[in-house]
Amino acid sequence: MADWGPVFVAVVLFVLLTPGLLVQIPGKNRLAEFANMQTSGTSIFVHSVIYFALISILLLAVGVHVYTG
Repeated sequence: MADWGPVFVAVVLFVLLTPGLLVQIPGKNRLAEFANMQTSGTSIFVHSVIYFALISILLLAVGVHVYTG
């Protein structure tokens, strides 16, 4: 059996936390801008920290597992 939980969590978080796709924190003019399709170095760093924190919590503390087969 293959454990697809980490793969699924990583892909979903990557898509949701892509800077500028759904939200950009910090934005160019405001704290948060929605669907502006732009990014900056600061927002890439902030989104990376949020991604690392969420994936650590979901995979290590919660222990998300999806088994197939």
